[in-house]
Amino acid sequence: MPIDFHGSTVIAFESRRNKEICALIERYAGKAVSAPTMREVPLEINTQVFDFADRLFDHRIDVVIFLTGVGTRMLAEIIAKKHEPSRFPQSLRATVTVARGPKPVAALRQLDIKPSVIVPEPNTWQDLLAALDNHHSVKGQQVAVQEYGQPNPLLIDGLKQRGADVLPVPVYRWQLPDDLAPVRSAIDCLISGEADYALFTSAIQIDHLFKIAEEDKTADALRKAFKGVCIGAVGPIAAQAVSKHGMTVDFEPDSPHMSHLVRELARRGDDLLDKKRTATGNSINTNQWKRIDMAWPQSVESTDRNCVFLKACRHQPTPYTPIWLMRQAGRYQREYRTVKQTLPFLELCKTPEIAAEISLMTVERLGVDAAIIFSDILLPVEPMGMNLQFVKGKGPVIDNPLCSRRDVDRLAQPDVGELSFVFDALRITRRALRPDIALIGFAGAPFTLASYMIEGGKSAHYLNTKALMHRDPTAWCNLMNRLTDLLIGYLNAQIAAGADAVQLFDSWVGSLCPDDYRRFVLPHVTRLIAGVEKSVPLIHFATGNPALLPLFKQSNPDVIGLDWHVDLAEAWQMLGYDTTVMGNLDPAILHTSTNQIRDAAKVILQKAAGRPGHIFNLGHGILPTTPPQHVAELVDAVHEMSSK
Repeated sequence: MPIDFHGSTVIAFESRRNKEICALIERYAGKAVSAPTMREVPLEINTQVFDFADRLFDHRIDVVIFLTGVGTRMLAEIIAKKHEPSRFPQSLRATVTVARGPKPVAALRQLDIKPSVIVPEPNTWQDLLAALDNHHSVKGQQVAVQEYGQPNPLLIDGLKQRGADVLPVPVYRWQLPDDLAPVRSAIDCLISGEADYALFTSAIQIDHLFKIAEEDKTADALRKAFKGVCIGAVGPIAAQAVSKHGMTVDFEPDSPHMSHLVRELARRGDDLLDKKRTATGNSINTNQWKRIDMAWPQSVESTDRNCVFLKACRHQPTPYTPIWLMRQAGRYQREYRTVKQTLPFLELCKTPEIAAEISLMTVERLGVDAAIIFSDILLPVEPMGMNLQFVKGKGPVIDNPLCSRRDVDRLAQPDVGELSFVFDALRITRRALRPDIALIGFAGAPFTLASYMIEGGKSAHYLNTKALMHRDPTAWCNLMNRLTDLLIGYLNAQIAAGADAVQLFDSWVGSLCPDDYRRFVLPHVTRLIAGVEKSVPLIHFATGNPALLPLFKQSNPDVIGLDWHVDLAEAWQMLGYDTTVMGNLDPAILHTSTNQIRDAAKVILQKAAGRPGHIFNLGHGILPTTPPQHVAELVDAVHEMSSK
């Protein structure tokens, strides 16, 4: 699918790099409207800079924080007016230098300075403090902060709370542009309904925009106009400023760069704009809303009739190969990491509104053909009496593992209603999800859940699981039957709550040989699949042992997921072309270049040979270190190369 604004009007409020952002918009077929909202004005009389220089030269400054590239260069230029130019960089080398992102890093390198601490993306003041906490204590130290535009009292307070003696060093201030005509013209464009997108690359832009609108008595009309305009903000600080003025940002890229903002909005803007204008027409206040507030009108066609993913599940021809990705919501996404800071993982899963918001966010960002509800396969073991927790660095841990038949017998017989938070999340997500995008529910398969319950967590060899399985087949069968009964009810309740398909994850079953799978697992999986409501497709996915594939087919799932250990063409031929398959790119490929990602996707599509019944996916979940833009590149590549 082309990355394209399709001639839509895109207003950019960037000032210093206004030509660059307009060129980007036009590259993606947008009609660019430039409305610079600010100018950087150096302070004419700046005694604070020279006071800072004197302290630095006398070794009375321990840490210098550089917040912008422009400010870093201006600071060096101002000091060079009074002192030998080489003196400033020489003195900096004797201090701890902190660079807030790539722009001050580049400016410091021009001075031949390698920063002591580089603040990671998204380069907020919170990220800066966290980087200092990890690399250098400022307790009892004199810390100079190169200010830009306006002071940041939150950063100053954070440094003081850590015991620092803070010296602000203002270099320039932001003011309104000399010529306000372009901004006023942009305001008219917005109020008249001619604009489609508005892009903000700093907080001061939105502040200045509304300052001008308030002076012209058009602020209320402008705020109302934004209800029908897709708002893009380059990062969290700009997004917070938009929120301060009573509106909600519609898109914020994972990487806080202007080029990413423009490109990703060109990718996803059509859907975002359609959703926002549909919501506005449906009397939803899009100035103050979350993704879960969306409600599609009843006149929109149902998911089942128009969903490319569901058609592929049912082996029907599709206009392109549908794609979704296991673990498509996860730590590789900045927005997910931000949400995860607010609550422990289990609480995220058990808070329906947050779980739904995460599920919707991922579809909105990636443009995949199916959402999967944000949850965890181990949730059903808690009502059975297992003490589940997620430990940093270890993952899931169960501190009362099953060791004997007596332990199995003591398990509770849970009511599936104890997992109602999952069903609530599904209902919220299905209501807010675009009607032609499928919603997938899921569960862990009996063997994988049993393995966690016996091992107490992840395991290399599953010795305890296999020992109980062989030593006491009666206890094993009892455990598998209990899990199967629970999972049938759990998946059917998910379907009743709005899941359009369900997936069974058997993450650890690849540790078994075929004979053991046939004896100890297959009867239970077959009974489970037979007990699940047939109105929706069921996907069976397992990893690690290609020899088990023929046995997976015997359990009669609608779709068989393939991991990356098998050749898709060979596996599909062996399963039979009447079987729908899903897969199976190695997740590690997403750590390579965009060209390599496209080449690898092309190979998978060639192996599928355009047959009906192929759903593109990874051979396992997205890895936490995956660049988000590479995931989007894969989605685009599959859609583009498979379009008929």
